[in-house]
Amino acid sequence: MDTPSRRTILTAAGLASLAGCAKYGEPKATPPPAPAETVLGKTEDIPVGGGKIFAPQRVVVTQPVKGTFKAFSSICTHQSCPVASVSGGTINCDCHGSKYSITDGSVKAGPAPRPLPLEQITVSGDDITLT
Repeated sequence: MDTPSRRTILTAAGLASLAGCAKYGEPKATPPPAPAETVLGKTEDIPVGGGKIFAPQRVVVTQPVKGTFKAFSSICTHQSCPVASVSGGTINCDCHGSKYSITDGSVKAGPAPRPLPLEQITVSGDDITLT
C-alpha cells in the first residue's frame, strides 16, 4: 500500500477547509416584499415612543411622537435575523445586539452595518396600511 504524498494530503486539507467555509458565504437573500396594500393594524396598537412588529409582513411600525408613524423592515441588516422587540426608543435584534432608532431606523448600537430600510405605509383614519 502506497503512502499518500504530502501534496495529496495538503490538497485534501485545503479542499476540506474550503468546504467548511461554503456555508458562511453571502448572507441570506432578502425575503420578498409583502403583497401591496396590506392593512397592518390600528393606530392605537402602536404605543407613543415605541412600536409593534408585524412578523408575517416583516415590518415594524413605530410612533416616535404622537401622531407620527414610521415603518421599517423588521429584518436586521447584520445577518438577516428578525428583530425581536421595540423598547427604550430602539428596535432591537436579539441575535447580536443591534439596535435601531424608532425615528429613522439608523443604527444606534451593535454590529449592524446599515440602517433598517424604510417601508411605505399610509394612515387613513385609524388604519395603518403597508403600501
